[in-house]
Amino acid sequence: MSTKLEILDAALRNALGSQVQDLSTALDEVTLTVDAAHYLSAMRVLRDHADLRFEQLIDLCGVDYSTYGDGAWQGRRFAVVSHLTSIEHNWRLRVRVFAPDDQMPQVASLTAIWRSVNWYEREAFDLFGILFVGHNDLRRILTDYGFIGHPFRKDFPVSGYVEMRYDPEQRRVIYQPVTIEPREVVPRVIREDTYGLAGHETGAGAKG
Repeated sequence: MSTKLEILDAALRNALGSQVQDLSTALDEVTLTVDAAHYLSAMRVLRDHADLRFEQLIDLCGVDYSTYGDGAWQGRRFAVVSHLTSIEHNWRLRVRVFAPDDQMPQVASLTAIWRSVNWYEREAFDLFGILFVGHNDLRRILTDYGFIGHPFRKDFPVSGYVEMRYDPEQRRVIYQPVTIEPREVVPRVIREDTYGLAGHETGAGAKG
């Protein structure tokens, strides 16, 4: 760990104390995990504490861990991951919080701390169905208003649930159940039986 990251690690532990659920460093990046109950207060500390000063939230996304590690994951299903930047100290931080309820995932909204998070939270709601408590305009932003489900969830079918088409009789676009039959496409790779084997005739001929 570089000296700069060691300083950040120590500053985070000192400022947040018991609110630090997990703190790890990999590939020169620090990841902080906080509990959902302390999420809002911890984020305020990250922004306001003199030793941290993360003035900017530059990204936020949802994560579905349901198939993480080929099914080996035993933790909560949904998480929200934020990326913060401190201009004053010239460092970055990744913050992760897990929603306590897999059936109704929700965490506090950060719109009162960083205004830039508004559309990011709407996107995470739209694609993952994560609810952000305190967001005053939590509606879909990428899919349309008639869309059913949340397409970035791991159990969402690739073909979706509905399709739309133009109906010439009604003279408008209508929604209907998907007519595409779900199937798994496996690419076929055809090679001769001796491909890649030592002593292959083509290889032997090339040597001659």
